[in-house]
Amino acid sequence: MAGVFIVFEGGDGVGKSTQAELLARWLTGQGHEVVLTFEPGDTRAGAVMRRIVLDPETGDLSPRAETLLYAADKAHHVYEVVLPALERGAVVISDRYVDSLLAYQGAGRELDADRIESIARWATGYLLPDLTVLLDLDPARGVAGIERPDRLEGAGMALHQRAREQFLALAARDPEHYLVLPARTDREQIAAAVRERVASILSSPTGTLS
Repeated sequence: MAGVFIVFEGGDGVGKSTQAELLARWLTGQGHEVVLTFEPGDTRAGAVMRRIVLDPETGDLSPRAETLLYAADKAHHVYEVVLPALERGAVVISDRYVDSLLAYQGAGRELDADRIESIARWATGYLLPDLTVLLDLDPARGVAGIERPDRLEGAGMALHQRAREQFLALAARDPEHYLVLPARTDREQIAAAVRERVASILSSPTGTLS
């Protein structure tokens, strides 16, 4: 596989989409093919699953059913978008990936962490990002400020606190592949830190792009 896979993770309202777009713009300017994508929902099938899991009108949904819907979205996203782009040498930048499932459905919904990780890794063919950028923020300053929360955003502050703790725990167990940044730092400072880390990956002798 010739490409590079970069993922942005973190709670709702932390600025993932903004930073993903800034990185994509910079990499494009450097001459790389960039595929900017997101989960859940960036495929035709995924859009249907996104509506189910995020629409408040869905109402109560079994946490296991919710988990499997998110896993199915990720499986198809990798199959249809991520892997083909990586195989042709592109830089893939995704707003959310497996860590969100482990944080929100595993820790947030208080399901068996090992089982959830097993499902998530199998669904995505054990594909790991080259770098995960975690934008960290207290949910009381992030999701709490969203005016019209979707089904997951409105699931309660305790769920979002557990999710934040899990995001940080995932980063702590594999620091080589994570960049943790405070989300309320100046936008350009965050972007510069991300660019520096990504540039080191692209220029590494063991990297897949140069």
